Amino acid sequence: MSSPRLTVTFDAHDPAHLARFWAALLDREVVEDVEDAAGALLPGDDTQLSLRFAPGPAQQAAGPIRRLHLHLTSTSPADQQQTVATVLGLGGSHLDVGQLPEEPHIVLADPEGNEFCVIEASNNYLAGCGRLGEIACDGTREVGLFWSAAMGWPLVWEQDEETAIQSPLGGTKVAWGGPPLNPKAARSPQHFDLAPADGDHRAEVERLLSLGATRLGTDEDGATLLADPDGNEFRVTRPS
Repeated sequence: MSSPRLTVTFDAHDPAHLARFWAALLDREVVEDVEDAAGALLPGDDTQLSLRFAPGPAQQAAGPIRRLHLHLTSTSPADQQQTVATVLGLGGSHLDVGQLPEEPHIVLADPEGNEFCVIEASNNYLAGCGRLGEIACDGTREVGLFWSAAMGWPLVWEQDEETAIQSPLGGTKVAWGGPPLNPKAARSPQHFDLAPADGDHRAEVERLLSLGATRLGTDEDGATLLADPDGNEFRVTRPS
């Protein structure tokens, strides 16, 4: 049985500009977003998740709490520093989230304030995961189990209420850090889009509801809006 296709979507004031920023970092091509002509898409592959940038309010320091961020991998200390230099040259910035000076990863923000980290080359956990090594999410163990069932991907990490899943083919991991969770007062500017493997939208929605999702409504483009067991919104898209 094929897995659904998972895409990470970011609301953005300027989707095309933000897509070009991430395309330069991930060495991908920007293509037209079939879900929204004003958006932009960076297609992934069997092991690297796709990123989508849609019109909407960008992430602001005083805005909604971030629910996820990306981890980029490095092949060497020099490669890590080159990535940081590229980020700064493209309009990104350093970000202070309380990290300690001795911590080897580097925390940055893209031009619209989305946090991400450039991970050190010696990090064995992300070895072999590719350039986009991990989507690090705020969430409980229950949510990790939900997404494992939703995607048909095995748990590759489960310890102290932290969980992570990964495609059987390898590549990008999706992880949840366990409690305590950040407060949630509004719809997140970052969310997952799920495309049914066989194109049967209704059956996929019913399957996800049976796994513990909650129905929230329908978006303007016809996608079904659901929430995972922690209340994080995600969308089930319709075939284009």
